[in-house]
Amino acid sequence: MSNDMTRTRDEILENRRRLRAEYGKLFDSVAELLYRHDPIGINFGDNTDEYEPEAETILPRLRSCHSADDVLQVVHAEFVRWFDSGTAGPPEHYQGIALGIWKLWQELLARRPKS
Repeated sequence: MSNDMTRTRDEILENRRRLRAEYGKLFDSVAELLYRHDPIGINFGDNTDEYEPEAETILPRLRSCHSADDVLQVVHAEFVRWFDSGTAGPPEHYQGIALGIWKLWQELLARRPKS
């Protein structure tokens, strides 16, 4: 493996570690929810970390969401960005995922101390 590939992998793992520290269990919960819903058909039963990259890019964008519809737009946009619009499919395909992520996000916000 080249030094560039190692550095990139190390950067990816470090970013994932930071997100886990910032969002706690939410990171794992969102990745698991995506895996369970499997919107693009990559769940093969033993690759449970398959949707971690998408969870990484969705989580920081949740701060700008004010409803499950906002989450739907974010999730669909990320899947289009990661895969392409044909593979991602229509936004309606992500309705259950958006509702699940919105619920998890609201639970996290409710547990955080008010500043």
